Amino acid sequence: MTTTIAPSADVSDQAILGEGTKVWHLAQVREQANLGKNCIVGRGAYVGTGVQIGENTKIQNYALVYEPAKLGKGVFIGPAVVLTNDTYPRSVSPDGSLKSAHDWTPVGVTIEDGASIGARAVCVAPLTVGRWATVAAGAVVTKDVPAFALVAGVPARRLGWVGKAGEPLRQEGGFWVCPATGAKYIEDGNSLKESEENA
Repeated sequence: MTTTIAPSADVSDQAILGEGTKVWHLAQVREQANLGKNCIVGRGAYVGTGVQIGENTKIQNYALVYEPAKLGKGVFIGPAVVLTNDTYPRSVSPDGSLKSAHDWTPVGVTIEDGASIGARAVCVAPLTVGRWATVAAGAVVTKDVPAFALVAGVPARRLGWVGKAGEPLRQEGGFWVCPATGAKYIEDGNSLKESEENA
């Protein structure tokens, strides 16, 4: 599989694109960004300097992934999602002078393996979205999201749990069960873990 870059995309010569990765029209991938194999960067999307992206990750149209974000393997970033990087954003310093890149310290969003961020959601750094979690479309995430959690709203709150298939889990006899795969999960406080019965 070859890497594909649309003619109108702006991909830095210093970016690393894994085999089979596709970058579509008007997308921008900055210096030192490192994308794994078989990634997709949709139309008009932005991938910041030094952003790390695992294999099989999809960044949909017009999503903004600002440095120093880290995305695991198999992550889904929906259309127009924003991963921020400034805790106290200002255009100018208190004296009114224009801030430069050296006048603030960027903070990042980490999205762990298999997690999905729905369309137009905003993740306000610094935070981590746990593996296989789902952030609903339009949510504003301001704190860490546990693995397998389903969060929605402004600010985002946990509504339930999801499995690896992305479907909401059902509670059955002390387990949380995926209706699509039958996989079982065990709730432990504010987190979920896979049952040993799945092995």
